[in-house]
Amino acid sequence: MIRLELNHGWKMRPLGEIFQEAVVPGSVYTDLLRNGNMEDPFFKDNEIRAKKLMNKDYEYVCRFVFEPEAFEDCERILLHFDGLDTLADIYVNSQKAGAAFSMHRTWEYEVQDMLKPGDNELMVVFHSPLKFLAEAYQKYGNIGNEDTVEGFMHLRKAHYMFGWDWGACLPDAGIFRPVSLIGIHHARIDNVRIHQEHGAGQVLLTLNVEAEINEKNDNFQNTNRTADKNLVRVEPFHTEPSHTEGLYMKVLITDPDGRILCEETGTDTFTISQPRLWWPNGIGEQPLYDIKVLLYHKDELLDIWQKRIGLRTMTVRREKDQWGESFAHEINGRTIFAMGADYIPEDHLIGRTTRQRTYRLLEQCRLANFNSVRIWGGGYYPEDWFFDACDEMGLIVWEDFMFACSVYELTPEFKDNIREEFITNIKRIRHHASLGLWCGNNEMEMFVEQRCWVTKPSEVRDYLFMYEKLIPEVLKEHDPDTFYWPASPSSGGSFDKPNDPDRGDVHYWEVWHGNKPFSEYRKYYFRYISEFGFQSIPSLKTMEEITDDPKDLNLFSYVCEKHERNNGGNGKIVKYMQQMYLYPTSFSTLIYASQLLQADGIRYGVEHFRRNRGRCMGAVFWQLNDCWPVISWSAIDSCGRWKALMYYAKRFFAPCMISCEEESWMTQEADMNRQHFNFDKSIRLNVANETLSERTIKVRWALRNSDASVIRLMEDTIQVKAMSAVWLDKVELPEIDYMNEYVSYEAEENGVVISEGTVIFTYPKYFRYRDPGLALRIEGNEIVVTADAYAKSVEILNEEEDLVLSDNYFDMNAGERRVTVISGSTSGLRVRSVYDIH
Repeated sequence: MIRLELNHGWKMRPLGEIFQEAVVPGSVYTDLLRNGNMEDPFFKDNEIRAKKLMNKDYEYVCRFVFEPEAFEDCERILLHFDGLDTLADIYVNSQKAGAAFSMHRTWEYEVQDMLKPGDNELMVVFHSPLKFLAEAYQKYGNIGNEDTVEGFMHLRKAHYMFGWDWGACLPDAGIFRPVSLIGIHHARIDNVRIHQEHGAGQVLLTLNVEAEINEKNDNFQNTNRTADKNLVRVEPFHTEPSHTEGLYMKVLITDPDGRILCEETGTDTFTISQPRLWWPNGIGEQPLYDIKVLLYHKDELLDIWQKRIGLRTMTVRREKDQWGESFAHEINGRTIFAMGADYIPEDHLIGRTTRQRTYRLLEQCRLANFNSVRIWGGGYYPEDWFFDACDEMGLIVWEDFMFACSVYELTPEFKDNIREEFITNIKRIRHHASLGLWCGNNEMEMFVEQRCWVTKPSEVRDYLFMYEKLIPEVLKEHDPDTFYWPASPSSGGSFDKPNDPDRGDVHYWEVWHGNKPFSEYRKYYFRYISEFGFQSIPSLKTMEEITDDPKDLNLFSYVCEKHERNNGGNGKIVKYMQQMYLYPTSFSTLIYASQLLQADGIRYGVEHFRRNRGRCMGAVFWQLNDCWPVISWSAIDSCGRWKALMYYAKRFFAPCMISCEEESWMTQEADMNRQHFNFDKSIRLNVANETLSERTIKVRWALRNSDASVIRLMEDTIQVKAMSAVWLDKVELPEIDYMNEYVSYEAEENGVVISEGTVIFTYPKYFRYRDPGLALRIEGNEIVVTADAYAKSVEILNEEEDLVLSDNYFDMNAGERRVTVISGSTSGLRVRSVYDIH
């Protein structure tokens, strides 16, 4: 197979206007911005003007040299696009090659009769998505998520581009993935499906290889055709003459150390002895085997398919039990507790996404002890490099199909379009070790069951057809080995209590949307919680990128509220803050307090769920990242700066973690102005072990004064079995001076403290902190923090607020704490704690 890349020499323009330089892969917005022909859409309210730009059509043109002699043996020449966003007409030398109408598919066009020797012209015209949606809305009238442009569900384009409760309305367009000219001689590999069968000390791999043959080629009349008339099953090479005239394959398997395990032409089954198994992050290693399939016709090499796989079994275990029905990832026969966050697209301007940027984001997930990530269904199917990174880093991927918060008009054309979308992405993604499950959609079963967005009975029928018939049928044919789940949340489908706390997965939003206190989490023991969250303000440096007017840096300013897409969200932050902290008198302090609020809220949930491991088997919070500078639920903001939540996650997702279930004002909705004000005060420690080894843990806790001096010290040594959580006895503290005394606790293993924390028994705003006199010094790549008294939620920032440290936003007793600098400059360091919130 011959491939000519066509990613250079492009220009673009609004249709009928002057051409300007373009970059492919890229997008309309990134090209306009690069050429100074639009304002930064993230600055102030420029989004409004940027959105209007997409009422136009855009033309992309490039010229390329076609050399017929390079393709002289090719019966077919295809123009191949890995990604077109979204409504496009494609022309080669002024002849229309075809059209595109989904960004979720690859597109190919037969162009051998359109090409000419020498100079050729390729033109792609993108039509306005906003005009298309307006017409579709008038025709069908469907409704959906109220934060989006009306009619968004009628176009197979990433939904978040039309607005969301964390996203701007910036419906970008363009050639966002590579484009190439492909010449095919005889046939090419269409797909390779690898089935793993694990036994005692070995793994049997069976390769199902399908090739696409050139229709007019007479060599393949007797080949083993599949349901698609152009696809044939490729058999291993045999010595019989009848087979030497057709297609055959050769397979090369290389182990993680680069040693060739086999190089075979006579079989499609391969035994890997003493296999090195792939495990999620924190549980084991992620060895990857290289599989290369070479397609031959007689002695001629036609095509090569090369990927990396991990040897593992992966499914979701669902079993009836005393609480209902379990729901847990099962890897290599072991059920694991999923710890991660929900991933959204990394930028509103998709032309700015890169392999390096994605790897950096996912590397930070690994650093923060994630073992999973959920790809939310309102974006787009990530690039190959996203899954490569998850394979390497041990992150189980929950992959939604790209449907969210709406119902869809299942016309025959729409059905054919999405079916091809499913097949394309299943074939592309299914070999990845990290792929944990396919999921039909985001939140639609729950809302359709409640008849939200439903305007006619056919929409309920179409829902069931799409997610409980069409997708399962496609998966049965193309990826029967991967678990399928019809929706998130769901209890298994068919509108059977889709957000049931005792079955399946749950989205829980009573904390935040329902205004419930953090302690509300402790009333539930969800089997797997795949969405819950709390908002905070990104760092001051990130906020300064959206305005040049200091007056805009006010939570209730026009600019701040344009960068808060959840209606009333900024007021909600302040409402919750009133319960926890003194009134912040500077915007910087407000940011700090909001991030602590967010981090503590998610910590309250995750620690509770991990303490109840076995009943609950997953805590995936909303959300990991942002796609523009915005006040949102993210743990990492759009500039890549860690919020407090990401550091808290590193601690509450630690493979072996100690936590405390306390009784305090926080848990009892205390009213100090009641005549007989009293409340229970106690602690109960728990150690959760999400590793494959039994751990011997020394547990130590101390009752301390606010100067951190010890009043009472207790120690105990416990055994914590692999993949378990162990409770210690409850300790009543009725006489504690809760305004001046607190409890510290830690877990020690082999003389090293591996997990720790503190707890107070009043609201943080009432505790009588002493001035800790925090100070910093630098020793090599370490920052040494010293404190004279108890310091809660110690924050270390540099001048650019982009430090990544081994720990931050931590509690410390009086003394010294060392943290390692992972990235960022140590210039302009400063430090503060909750004592400084006023």
